[in-house]
Amino acid sequence: MPLAVPKLPKPSGQPSARPAEGSVHRPSIVVVGAGPRGTGFLERLAANLPELYGDRPLDVHLVDPYPAGGGRIWRAGQSPLLWMNSMAEDVTMFTDETVQQEGPVRPGPTLAEWAGIDGRTFPSRPAQGAYLRWVYEEAVAALGPTVTVHEHRTRALRIAGPREGRQYVRLEGRAEPLPADLVVLTIGHLDAELDDEQRELAAFADRHGLVHLPPDFTADSDLSALRPGEPVIVRGFGLAFIDLMVLLTEGRGGRFAADGSYRPSGREPVLHVGSRRGVPYHSKIGYGWQGERPPLPRFFGPEAVDDLLGRPGRPDFRRDVWPLIGKELGFAHYHRLFTAHPERTAVDWPDFEEKYAAADPGGPELPALIAAAVPDPADRLDLEALDHPLDGVRFASYEALQEGLRGYIRHDLTRRHDASHSVDSAVFLGLLSVYGQLPRLGDVGRWWHGFFSHLASGPPGPRLRRLLALSDAGIVRFLGAGITVESDEDAGVFRAGGASVPGEWIEARALVEARLPEPSPERTRSPLLRALYRDGAGASEAGLLTVDPADGRVLDRESRPHPRRFALGPYTTARSSGAFTRPRTGGTAFRQNDATARAALGLLRDLACRRLSA
Repeated sequence: MPLAVPKLPKPSGQPSARPAEGSVHRPSIVVVGAGPRGTGFLERLAANLPELYGDRPLDVHLVDPYPAGGGRIWRAGQSPLLWMNSMAEDVTMFTDETVQQEGPVRPGPTLAEWAGIDGRTFPSRPAQGAYLRWVYEEAVAALGPTVTVHEHRTRALRIAGPREGRQYVRLEGRAEPLPADLVVLTIGHLDAELDDEQRELAAFADRHGLVHLPPDFTADSDLSALRPGEPVIVRGFGLAFIDLMVLLTEGRGGRFAADGSYRPSGREPVLHVGSRRGVPYHSKIGYGWQGERPPLPRFFGPEAVDDLLGRPGRPDFRRDVWPLIGKELGFAHYHRLFTAHPERTAVDWPDFEEKYAAADPGGPELPALIAAAVPDPADRLDLEALDHPLDGVRFASYEALQEGLRGYIRHDLTRRHDASHSVDSAVFLGLLSVYGQLPRLGDVGRWWHGFFSHLASGPPGPRLRRLLALSDAGIVRFLGAGITVESDEDAGVFRAGGASVPGEWIEARALVEARLPEPSPERTRSPLLRALYRDGAGASEAGLLTVDPADGRVLDRESRPHPRRFALGPYTTARSSGAFTRPRTGGTAFRQNDATARAALGLLRDLACRRLSA
């Protein structure tokens, strides 16, 4: 368990917008967003401070309306029924020797080690919030006596200031802006205004007295309008749906019996859920790794990225990048199959590896080589089938769809908890390796992130077992793949159907969009980002803030890095694979945090030297 840590230093008064004439300039950083990414940046700032900045004075201002450490997503004041999507042993906020960074390694406990709990459990989000708060307090203590940390529990509205001069951060509810030598944005997931389709659905709901819940963080949605026993159309089958399912069942008094069945409270609505794929994300893998790991990266490493960046024009993801990724994931899969299950292969690994390496990514040689070397098609990696499991599958009736989907989920649970299918775990390691290389390519589009989440960021196994129990109890009903939602003006209801059972439609007076809002420069609800875009910050085609992958500096529309503005997190083109890092996996987010912290400290040091020599 954690040792006692000193209390946070209290702010020493409110700094003025500009120092008075003749006053001493006190260097300062404003960090907007004090959740996990802001906390991670602060930890790297403390780690690099002795080498790059010494014991010079520094003010660090943290701006976030939610408590520092956990921030909005991991705050203590949410239902303990909501779990983390990672096992406690797989969550760390501390670097190790596998992280390719310039700054020093500062080891620390995983969530499991800190809390003294079984590493294979899935803790609640408030429990993770407590861990994050401790990490935050440790980082503040490690900054030392010459650094003063100020917490501002409010929102940042705008950053102003010349490119080469001091910046000024306007805060909600404060008359004078915060002066800053540099600003670091670590603001996490963002809300968005409704797009055209959602506005039309909302207007339709208003006209007919229906319920429409647009894309949102589920824990912040008002679910009270979803009435017991009534059908609800749910569009989205990812993690937001899992949260919705929990809050509308166990959250309304239902319980799961010892035999795994569900005992309703009578207060649950009936959830009719569908999506583009029509299936939930794959279950988390339920066994530990044993034996030799695939040597990654192999075909999609720094040299491959250098080659892509050296070609004329911007690399096309599907044409140029995806074949290399497919070959990398295939290498991870077959390395594991040949080394852990050689009885299921027809040739020796060295021979296969040599021919596999020589084959062109995406070319016809690879499938032919694999078919000859791996006799059972079930042992071959089929990324297209994994991405679209229901493509071309039709069910004779709505009830046949229910049984078919239950069978799919049972099969997935069995496979993901059986070490004889450890090729799946190898592919997961391949996905993490790929994600570590992608930030250098900038925004690769939304498809890749959805594919990664479907394969590697699914719910814990117990959640899918409970989904099956809710399906058996009739509380959850499946709509299948290719779901479409219509508004029936004459009947005054929403209607939903899908490609899995052509011609079958469900009517409901409530529609829930179970997903986070898509990033968009035009529709973001963040006044800070809106102002940044108005002032010339660049945005990718997918709506992400463009940043320099080397150190996180914000790029303008001409791709020029801003000397005093940095950004980290999922709303940027350097987004990483998940909210948290597994120990000993290289930690792309750690590398990014370290690079940004070192760039920030280098800038502050140079500014201090200039002032002394002036």
